[in-house]
Amino acid sequence: MAELIRVVLAEDGVLLREGLVGVLSRFGCTVVAAVGDAEALLAAVAEHRPELVITDIRMPPSFTDEGLRAAVTLRRRQSDLAVVVLSQYVQEEYATALLDTGDGRRVGYLLKDRVVDVQDFVTALRTVLGGGTVVDPEVVRRLLRRPKDPLAALSPREREVLALVAEGHSNSAIAARLFVTEAAVGKHVGSILAKLDLPPAEDTNRRVLAVLAYLRA
Repeated sequence: MAELIRVVLAEDGVLLREGLVGVLSRFGCTVVAAVGDAEALLAAVAEHRPELVITDIRMPPSFTDEGLRAAVTLRRRQSDLAVVVLSQYVQEEYATALLDTGDGRRVGYLLKDRVVDVQDFVTALRTVLGGGTVVDPEVVRRLLRRPKDPLAALSPREREVLALVAEGHSNSAIAARLFVTEAAVGKHVGSILAKLDLPPAEDTNRRVLAVLAYLRA
C-alpha cells in the first residue's frame, strides 16, 4: 500500500474504531478523520478529500443503513473514490447497492468478522485502492444462491392479472377491465397461485402472498 494513504473512517463503536485506526496506521495509512455517524462522515470527506473511505453500514441515529447511504452519496459525487463498507451481517441488497455506484470498481463490502484477520483486511484495502472490487465470499455465495424471479413462469396475461390484483381490484372488476369473463379471471388467479407455489392453507391469504411476491419482484 502506498505511503500516507489518507483515510476517513466512520464507525460508531469506539473500540473497533480505535482498533482500525491502529491497524491502518501500521500499514501506511493516515486516518485524517475518525467519526461515529454518517453526517460527520460526509462532512469529513468534504473537508479532507481522502483517497479511501471505510464506513460501517449501520450507524446513528436509526442504526439501519446510514453508512451505506452515505457511501453511495460519496460515490455519486466522486465515482473514483475508494470506499469499503463494513457490515455485521450478510445483506446482499447492500452489496448490490454499493456495486451499482460508479463503474463498480474501487469498492469493497466486507463482513466485520473478516477485519480480525489483519492481513486479509489490508489485502482487501490494497485491492480496492488499486482499482479492484472486493466482496466478502459469504456475500458472493448468498448472491449466487439468490432465487430466480418468482414471476418468470407467469404468462403476460397472468402478470397483467396479478398487477390488477396488487392494485386491489376484485375478480369481477378485473374481468371488466380486461373484457373477459369472471370465470376466466378466476382461472388466471388459480394458475398464478399454483405457479407461485402457494397451495391452499387455513392460516394464510394466498391472494395477499401473491401480491407480496409481485411487489418484491
